[in-house]
Amino acid sequence: MKLLRIGPAGEEVPAALGDDGRVFALTGLTGDIDGAFLASDGIDRVRAALAAGELPPIDAAGLRIGAPVARPGKVVCIGLNYRDHAEETGAAVPTRPVVFMKDPSTVVGPDDRVLIPRGSAKTDWEVELAVVIGREARYLDSPRQALAHVAGYAISNDVSEREFQLEYSGQWDLGKSCETFNPLGPWLVTPDEAGDPQTLGLRLAVNGETRQDGSTKNMIFDVAHIVWYLSQYMVLRPGDVINTGTPAGVALGLPGNPYLRAGDTVELAIDGLGTQRQTFSNA
Repeated sequence: MKLLRIGPAGEEVPAALGDDGRVFALTGLTGDIDGAFLASDGIDRVRAALAAGELPPIDAAGLRIGAPVARPGKVVCIGLNYRDHAEETGAAVPTRPVVFMKDPSTVVGPDDRVLIPRGSAKTDWEVELAVVIGREARYLDSPRQALAHVAGYAISNDVSEREFQLEYSGQWDLGKSCETFNPLGPWLVTPDEAGDPQTLGLRLAVNGETRQDGSTKNMIFDVAHIVWYLSQYMVLRPGDVINTGTPAGVALGLPGNPYLRAGDTVELAIDGLGTQRQTFSNA
């Protein structure tokens, strides 16, 4: 099943995308797709209502698509989680997950405009598989338990400003938390439809030129391990988002470092999870 939120920023309404391509309103079941909805078996209620033909169809043509999860409590990111990406940046391949946090307010819709920060010279792209938590995960015993706590998956663009990230601070947060720096969506795809999260192709193009073309099978730490690992150090709550890392092909690792400039367009895709398209402009 695919869940989405449509409408102007701040006024999105929850919806589900049927197998026939029609969009159905969820306003009779929930006010939004958020942590409370996920924690209260909201996905199962939507699935039952959809199967019973109880959801009213809506015309979503031309409407903006927002991030599929409203107000995530936190956005946790895993850095250098693809060997080829670690190698292209000159970093050591990690022996434990590299964890950092991203301001949740960076989350915007999949096709929303992304702002290049003032003073930026090194704004970069990163296509990533995002994991959305559906059940609280706290001190999980093993990775085998982890996927039962996942509500679904989405495309994430972990936009980064490399000078802010790597040269201005010993931590990465400055270069990761600029406004609009986390387009998410278009859909939250439930695990039964997304399939094995370790067999998904990821692609990203800038101005029509392919820059990233990888697969989640090449993650150093897989989704189950990441969720288990994080649960040992923080409580993962419904609605939290985890960005799981990016494959090679970012501007930081390419010849000439072709960082993003105003007017550039970035297109992203992950198998079964849809597509994104953002145009960048100056803040």
